[in-house]
Amino acid sequence: MSLDTVAEDIRNEARERAKEIEAEGEERAAAIISDAESDAEEILAEQEKETEQTIAQEREQKLSSAKLEAKQKRLEARRDVLQDVRASVEDSIANLEGDDREELTRELLDDAAEEFEDGDTVHVYGAESDDELLTDIVTDYDGYEYAGEYDCLGGVVVESEQSRLRVNNTFDSVLESVWEDNLQNISNRLFEQ
Repeated sequence: MSLDTVAEDIRNEARERAKEIEAEGEERAAAIISDAESDAEEILAEQEKETEQTIAQEREQKLSSAKLEAKQKRLEARRDVLQDVRASVEDSIANLEGDDREELTRELLDDAAEEFEDGDTVHVYGAESDDELLTDIVTDYDGYEYAGEYDCLGGVVVESEQSRLRVNNTFDSVLESVWEDNLQNISNRLFEQ
């Protein structure tokens, strides 16, 4: 065997080995690329899932927020309507005149008078517009005197130093009591569902 033949055999062997290495490298590269593509698909699927979940969460939050805002606006509207109704009732009460006003005022004073002892000096206060009415009414009660104005829609505030007692029987206080006791019924009638 000559040196040329040995050199040629070595070169052939080196070429064969190089082809094997190249084939192995291509195989490994294909496997790496395949794994990378598989990983990329998994990452993409996970990202899509997370994105869909984020979108669903944001949609739910916005929907909840919109529902809450709508509920608050409904409650505000109801509150406004109730305030308008109350203001209308107050106007009607404030504008009572004649026999109706006198009858209600007398009833409130009679009710308050039950709280005081005979012989007490009792001071009666009322709305400025009821000065004449109260001055006239108190003449029917022994020891009672009209003592001046009280900021109210009508009715009376009655007090006595001897009894150390003050009774608020104004139209305002009666309305407040009736309003609070019946607010749920009023609301239900106004806003039947």
